[in-house]
Amino acid sequence: MPLFEAHNLHKRFGDTVVLEDITVSFEENSVSGIIGPNGAGKTTCFNVLTGHYKPDRGRVLFDGENITGLPERVIARKGISRSFQIMNVFDDYSVLQNVMVALPEVRQRGFNMFLNVAGSSEIQDRAWDILKRIGLEALAAQDAKDLSYGNKRILEIGIALAAAPRLLFLDEPTQGLGSDQMARLAGLIQELRKLTTLVIIEHDMPFLFGLADTISVIHWGQVIARGTPDELKQNKWVQASNLGKLG
Repeated sequence: MPLFEAHNLHKRFGDTVVLEDITVSFEENSVSGIIGPNGAGKTTCFNVLTGHYKPDRGRVLFDGENITGLPERVIARKGISRSFQIMNVFDDYSVLQNVMVALPEVRQRGFNMFLNVAGSSEIQDRAWDILKRIGLEALAAQDAKDLSYGNKRILEIGIALAAAPRLLFLDEPTQGLGSDQMARLAGLIQELRKLTTLVIIEHDMPFLFGLADTISVIHWGQVIARGTPDELKQNKWVQASNLGKLG
């Protein structure tokens, strides 16, 4: 049984149908991808899968449990985290504090969280472990606002990891990155796949093809193709698009 699956999802905004009969599934301990042209519905699909939007019809299951329509915070507590296309960091907090804030036991304390955890070695150790995992430990004391754009993107992944998710959704993680930063991100994702299941929505097709085990192609609000990168390269729709230029 897949770790995460969605069946026959429909979503409309007013008279516009954005998703029509979307069915996807993601296996545990895998990297899955979602691609499609602008306006295809992939971002709306991502938001429905992660609880930001409720589907008008259809079901979403996580580890066999029906989570359809549950609030984002409830879905997050069940073990699903996500990054955002628009970065979600506290600029005036240090890199270490940004990760500490995201730890579940710290979030429960609200915005006075640091009053009681500043001296907690256990919480700081957990945050340090995440920074080491994402390669930002040398910048732990730096304010997030002073980070390079690429390091901010990496920090956001660390923030998502702080909840120790079983499933991590990444929304356009390469947006705004240069080639060196993308290579670093690819290496990080290869490491993270040893720890959690990943789903990546991405516009950079070569990047995704180099990482994903399976990819779903969304167009006109529907999944029009699904398979391994090699299988998709043989697909007629893929051959007619920029994907067909991949070797």
